Amino acid sequence: MMTKVVFPAEWHPQEGVMITWPHRDSDWAPMLEEVTRCYLTISREILQREKLLVVVPPGTDIASFFTDEERMNLITAEIASNDTWARDHGPVTLFHDGIPVVADFGFNGWGLKFAADKDNLITGQLFEKGIFHPSAVYYNRRNFILEGGSLESDGEGTLLTTTTCLLAANRNQPMTQQEIEYSLKEMLGVTRVLWLNHGYLAGDDTDSHVDTLARFCSPDTIAYVKCEDETDEHYKSLKAMEEELQAFLTASGEPYRLIPLPMADAIYEAGERLPATYANFLILNDAVLIPFYGTEKDRLARRQLQLAFPDRALIGVDCSPLIRQHGSLHCITMQLPKGSLAVSDNQ
Repeated sequence: MMTKVVFPAEWHPQEGVMITWPHRDSDWAPMLEEVTRCYLTISREILQREKLLVVVPPGTDIASFFTDEERMNLITAEIASNDTWARDHGPVTLFHDGIPVVADFGFNGWGLKFAADKDNLITGQLFEKGIFHPSAVYYNRRNFILEGGSLESDGEGTLLTTTTCLLAANRNQPMTQQEIEYSLKEMLGVTRVLWLNHGYLAGDDTDSHVDTLARFCSPDTIAYVKCEDETDEHYKSLKAMEEELQAFLTASGEPYRLIPLPMADAIYEAGERLPATYANFLILNDAVLIPFYGTEKDRLARRQLQLAFPDRALIGVDCSPLIRQHGSLHCITMQLPKGSLAVSDNQ
């Protein structure tokens, strides 16, 4: 009998969310206090709704940051890390015939751009520490480079991703697109892969992760970044991406319901444009956390995403500190579906 493999959508009921805490040996060192405040804001929103798994450097105690009530949902694991982008070094959770599977894919710093030797071992060490449910199975695929930010699942067998990331040099070459698609289907249990060939953000280190550009909000709804300023460098590429999305069909053969998100106002640091995007939101059990950047576009982004999530609270979080290291809210988090964690006191 064939094993039924499911790659749950982000809106699948969650046990918790994983983050990796910023520290002085990471790129956050020059702005550690500022970014820690941002992490605390995000953490508290999560802890109100579900468990929070925090990877902290050995010898680090963050419990004092939280109230007694918040600590009831807090799980900490002392593991060394290079940096804090949990979306890309954290576990990709699957279900094989209903049994949770902790998929540990290779992470090499987005194509050998940055050190990742410690980050690449985090998921395996979490499993060894008993963080996951006793029935969970460890799936070692570190021979295949795959980052969570490059994957969007509708939970029903369709995967949305980008060619610029998955076909980039220093990841899985010399594999062809067809070979990579076959591997994705075999490993993730998906039956269709929708490839975006266009779309990028200036200042992005990931080779265009899909979670910065276009996101499933339901099996038939995709929110995406739309640029309406013809003088903006992104206009042509994002227009071409929009046309690709308009041509995609659901598994039942219908066009997707497309919800455009505003292109974030340009934000610069030291003359470099930062990759601010409203597509980098995080879906929680009863809420959606939206990255805000302190401009009028924030309210428009919230209004548009409320169309996609009419029954969830839409909560804006100032993510201006995060984009200074070229990521945002979704990039620092990884959801853990219900049934995947060992539900217990602090580890």
